[in-house]
Amino acid sequence: MSRYRSSFSGFGIGGWTPAVKTLIIVCVVAFFLQIFDRMTAGPSFTYKFGLTPYSVTHNFYLWQLVTYIFLHDTSNLLHILFNMLGLWMFGSELERVWGTRQFTKFFFICGIGAGVLMVLLSPNSTVPTIGASGAIYGVLLAFGLLFPNRIIIFYFFPIPAKWFVVIMGGLAFFSSLSSSGGGVAHVAHLGGMLCGLVYLRGGRLFSGLRYRYNSWHRNRLRRRFDIYYNERRRDDDEPKWRRWRN
Repeated sequence: MSRYRSSFSGFGIGGWTPAVKTLIIVCVVAFFLQIFDRMTAGPSFTYKFGLTPYSVTHNFYLWQLVTYIFLHDTSNLLHILFNMLGLWMFGSELERVWGTRQFTKFFFICGIGAGVLMVLLSPNSTVPTIGASGAIYGVLLAFGLLFPNRIIIFYFFPIPAKWFVVIMGGLAFFSSLSSSGGGVAHVAHLGGMLCGLVYLRGGRLFSGLRYRYNSWHRNRLRRRFDIYYNERRRDDDEPKWRRWRN
């Protein structure tokens, strides 16, 4: 049974973990608050807590970089359903491996990083962006890196997690190129993946750069020492009468 669970990812496997459960509950509560707000006073809740780049860059509504993650499109139920399904399927496994604190940290790094990328790409945009997709894409990337050969059911077809990540990343990339209105949101999906990749592999990358710099620095010092040593040795080998004469 344990061998089956280690090679397959599907519905009903693994159960809920604390952070994933809390995140899903918060998103669902926020979703109903959006519906209530829309029925009473219009979408003011979304404009206040969704990510509007102009509000961040000009009014310093920095909290929107966090709160937008928990809001979803109330006119499209599939938006929140697919995001919460992805969070449950892939996030629960990561939380069991990493622990609640580390997983929660990673989730917000990917979500906030995707939001920062959106603000940088369109700092004057007044269109709010909502959804946990950036964070979910980061979670998906981490799942693919940690469990590359785990089988995932994709449209009724079994596929290894590593190729599932490549497909989803490719779809987001080409959607960002072909979309005229929502391209920034698709780039934000890639931003979540990018932030996750930098977080997971950045230490190794910076360690490699630090190692190369230290090697270059040691070789430079060694060459300078060799030059100095050879000059001293040449002076010591020179006959005394020649040195006195000079």
